[in-house]
Amino acid sequence: MASVRQNPVVIIPGVLFWDSLYEVMRDALAEWVPKEKIAIVPVNLVDWVGFPPSPERSTNRVMASLHRTVRDMARRFPGEPVTIVGHSGGGTIAMVYLLQQPFQGDVYRVDGMVGRLVTLGTPYHTHERFAKIKTDFIFSHIVPDFFRRYPVVSVVSDQYRGALGGNVTEKLCYMFYRSVADDGDVAGDGIVPAKSCFLDGAENVTISETEHLPTPHTRWYGTKEGIERWIEWL
Repeated sequence: MASVRQNPVVIIPGVLFWDSLYEVMRDALAEWVPKEKIAIVPVNLVDWVGFPPSPERSTNRVMASLHRTVRDMARRFPGEPVTIVGHSGGGTIAMVYLLQQPFQGDVYRVDGMVGRLVTLGTPYHTHERFAKIKTDFIFSHIVPDFFRRYPVVSVVSDQYRGALGGNVTEKLCYMFYRSVADDGDVAGDGIVPAKSCFLDGAENVTISETEHLPTPHTRWYGTKEGIERWIEWL
């Protein structure tokens, strides 16, 4: 079994996913970190979509829940900086949060509560409308010193190749990848192209045999098999 940091962990779900989907991830991660030191940011579909619909404000709603969860874990485990694990678009929300700059009017003081960020299948380079609100903000505010304060590890799988003229799976991957980046004829995790997750200043890690979607009967980032691929970077 890999030796890993025993700091508290806060898991932030991906866009349009809700907290209960990540219970399997918390249970699996508890093989390495005590379960009481692992929390999932409480989010639901309304947080992402809004009521009335306001998806452009989803980052603000989820960031507020993230801050409450981080603050609670910091209170419960004083002196142990939290590791945030962000899945998919949850990773860019964590980045916005850690930048500690006003985002659509909201900013939070993190201070020493957080020690590092691990993102799983998080696209930092995308042309998707609502994701780009976050990534444009990140690239307009990030500076090299950020990574000295908050080391970032960006993990992505290259399990599936996209190909417009390929089989059904390859065609689907091609379409998903094209919704994120300009080229669909690349490798990725089935939803996000791997190269879109590479971030200058971060430690970029490519793994294999891992899928993006947190669905039953798949080997996604949050299953025991998936976690084994990236646990050494936690």
